[in-house]
Amino acid sequence: MTKQVEIDRLKALSPIDSLKKDNLHALVKKTKVRDAQPGEVLFRQGDAEKRTVYVLAGTVELREGEQTVAKIVGGSDNARNPLSPKLPRQHTAMATSAVEYLAIDSDLLDVMLTWDQTGSYEVSELRGEASGSDDWMTTLLQTKAFHKIPPANIQAIFMRLQQVNYRAGDVVIKQGEEGDYFYVITRGKCVVTRETPLNKEGIRLAELQVGDTFGEEALISEAKRNATVTLETDGSLMRLGKEDFRTLLNEPMLDWVDTAQAEKIIQEGGQWLDVRLPSEFEAYHNEGAVNVPLYFIRLKLKTLDPAINYVVCCDTGRRSSAGAFILNERGFQTYVLKGGLNRTGLPG
Repeated sequence: MTKQVEIDRLKALSPIDSLKKDNLHALVKKTKVRDAQPGEVLFRQGDAEKRTVYVLAGTVELREGEQTVAKIVGGSDNARNPLSPKLPRQHTAMATSAVEYLAIDSDLLDVMLTWDQTGSYEVSELRGEASGSDDWMTTLLQTKAFHKIPPANIQAIFMRLQQVNYRAGDVVIKQGEEGDYFYVITRGKCVVTRETPLNKEGIRLAELQVGDTFGEEALISEAKRNATVTLETDGSLMRLGKEDFRTLLNEPMLDWVDTAQAEKIIQEGGQWLDVRLPSEFEAYHNEGAVNVPLYFIRLKLKTLDPAINYVVCCDTGRRSSAGAFILNERGFQTYVLKGGLNRTGLPG
């Protein structure tokens, strides 16, 4: 059994409590409260599924093998943080009473955190241009395609999008033509049709709404457009040119290191730079790490030493790659921990 989570329950959790209003409301729509009965397993030791799990009510035991190493009670300080976040899981989580819990898509949460903390303010002018709403931006950030885009490029993508207005019946892309743009719907609805030898009018394949995207397949594969997209109502689209699309999908020039390489840099005088939120840092961090949250990094540049090699880290590598990109642009030498702390574990 599941039910919609209440926003106040989400706001009590770390690092969700740092999200801006729009993303918080979007996350509410995507998140259900789940129930578990005594003896039910929420996840097992060794599990590598990308879910961020929180206990809202009841008691969950974390076990290593047969040994209980922690009891997490919903509503307690410990329950503010995700259960056993490192992947693969180091513990089995078992309900020892009736439990309410959340299991959130980790990539979605991390993309929202990264976007919140990197530069949403840099695209405020786009908000005014497009239908007076952030809905399309929030929806776009939740798509799987955007999970794959390097976070250091997200701001650049939004800044290079061009707005185009259309009337009902206008054809945006036509089946068989060369691909030139990637599109995001910011106002109105579109219909996707495909011609066949038996149906020249076109078979209706899908209806697209605000936040939906189209056109990327032809740009990635160099193939011709495989369908026609037509405005069903008056509307507005944001478009990104072919070359910008390709460039910004590529990883920025970053130096990625694994745990062993990172430890060697630290031993040679380098410094861990953890860009997660203070609440996440307090829950666990690398010994000797400095905590400069991503949203503070531009303001704290003077506290960092350009002569030091920094190994930038976060849970997954997404926020740290954005932080490293900002520092690299300003002349710092940085390395990024591949996979993040949750994937690699904490160096001793």
